[in-house]
Amino acid sequence: MKKTITPNPTPTTWDPDALYNKAERYVQNMSTFDSDDWEYALFSSLSLELLARSALANISPALLAESDRNWTSLYHALGFTPTEKKYSPKSITVNEVFVRLSSILPDFTTELENFSKQHTGRRNSELHSGETAFDDIKVSVWQPRFYQTCEVLLASMGMTLRDFLGEEEANVATQLIVAAADDSAKAAKGDVEAHQKVWFAKEQVERERLSSQAEVWATRQAGHRVKCPACASDALVAGEPVTAPVQRLKDDEITETQEHLPNYFECIACGLKIAGLSRLNAVGLGDRYKNTQVYDAAEYYSPDDHWAGYEDDNNEP
Repeated sequence: MKKTITPNPTPTTWDPDALYNKAERYVQNMSTFDSDDWEYALFSSLSLELLARSALANISPALLAESDRNWTSLYHALGFTPTEKKYSPKSITVNEVFVRLSSILPDFTTELENFSKQHTGRRNSELHSGETAFDDIKVSVWQPRFYQTCEVLLASMGMTLRDFLGEEEANVATQLIVAAADDSAKAAKGDVEAHQKVWFAKEQVERERLSSQAEVWATRQAGHRVKCPACASDALVAGEPVTAPVQRLKDDEITETQEHLPNYFECIACGLKIAGLSRLNAVGLGDRYKNTQVYDAAEYYSPDDHWAGYEDDNNEP
């Protein structure tokens, strides 16, 4: 049987490679912000939608085309040129994209579908309403599931997190995914509750004395200052750097910041100690943090000074 009408190449609107490249551009733009910035979360949601559309288009571009009212968009997605006047391609909604992926890809579970809808839903609220949807949402709440979702979508196209994120961030993403999947880490909540009971069994005068000592200790020790989930005293988390240091010059001073991923927590007031990212995540202490140091610009570039007089700044936002 001879075909008398031959389709053109897939238009950019529906092309999986074009959609993937745009998703990659947004995730690269995401990395230019600090992880606790609302823009960081916003660009992650933009990237997620485009990656999902790319994965669906990789199965067939026709799956992205809106066909409820007429078949013109479907016809265009198949590589043909519609004859309709003032034609404009129409895609299915992002929620429908996730529904279709959930039906097609075995590893795109209901949990990932629901997360994807929630994350892109916040994006819609951010862009189309007065709501500041990404403010006050800890990155540890959404980032592990974001990377897990990306991993599944990428795998359906024969790609990996390293292809999408680069080696450095892919290593961080893998740690977050593994930590989020560690059900045994939930036992850390029991440790917090146990220390909390002992803490409130102490006299108020004793609690105040211990909290004051903890405040001084947390200021002088290396690490990032947080509030203890058991006693609310000043405490510290410590971890490993996950980004290259960034220097900013202002008023003859250089402020150097570097993001870290925590792996240890200690509070000297109530004695609570938690080791491991998964256990820290379970009690709300798994967020990335910034290590900040401030230098005099002239001395910073001096080859003879090793900056022994400067200490880590534990008061970063």
